[in-house]
Amino acid sequence: MEPVVIAVAITGSVPRKADNPAVPTSPAEQVESTHAAFEAGASLVHIHVRNPDESPSSDPALFAQVQEGVRRHCPGMIVQFSTGGRGRDPSQRGNALDLRPDMASLSTGSVNFPTIVYENSAALVTDLATRMRDNGVRPEIEVFDLSHIHGARRLVEVGLMDERPHVQFVMGVKNAMPAEEHLLDLLLGELRRVLPKATWTAAGIGANQARVMEWVLARGADGVRTGLEDNIRVTRDRLAASNAELVQMAAEAASRHGRRSAGPEEARRMLGIGPG
Repeated sequence: MEPVVIAVAITGSVPRKADNPAVPTSPAEQVESTHAAFEAGASLVHIHVRNPDESPSSDPALFAQVQEGVRRHCPGMIVQFSTGGRGRDPSQRGNALDLRPDMASLSTGSVNFPTIVYENSAALVTDLATRMRDNGVRPEIEVFDLSHIHGARRLVEVGLMDERPHVQFVMGVKNAMPAEEHLLDLLLGELRRVLPKATWTAAGIGANQARVMEWVLARGADGVRTGLEDNIRVTRDRLAASNAELVQMAAEAASRHGRRSAGPEEARRMLGIGPG
């Protein structure tokens, strides 16, 4: 069985404990939730941090606490910080990159979200990409629109990243790219034309999570993504008990497609990251 990287997005910027009590918001909760997800088969953790009132934070001290705990309790797991913009001052979004996580998310263009414009100016994208390069942080390119693939190509052309980034298509955000299977094929075709050496995955938001995962696995992607950031439910009537439960469901989906969860060092090799 071929390995697949299972990424778990543990918290995000939006879900609150009022939405699902399992959403981990403090550093201690985030480390505990990540450890359980790691034991269930996740080899990459995508990290947002929160203030005590659960609002999004860019505080490097909070990122450091989570990173330290994950590295202690989840040996070799890929640590990926978010540089996403919801609720965060753009000038602060890259502050934690000096902590040298293995990876960080990077959106290469702006897009409409449910109630805001998720703004990523060319200057901000260049600044974040430069910080990632200078700190040895591997980018995961978040693609919310076809043009964002070409934004990634421009970063390659100016030497801010190599020709093998990890790319994630984000599908199902209201007002952005719908979760429709033919759109995934269009995006994947363009990625293979523009960045043929890239590794890839896709994320389905909310009720789209399971169906997008099936499409991704059917196309032999390098990874799948799950977690409470994207989806707080198992069914319409039942909240997910934990990130670990969602990871277990992802592992079962992978098995149905003849794939298995990649171990941490396998995942690092697949995504071009050095040993843990």
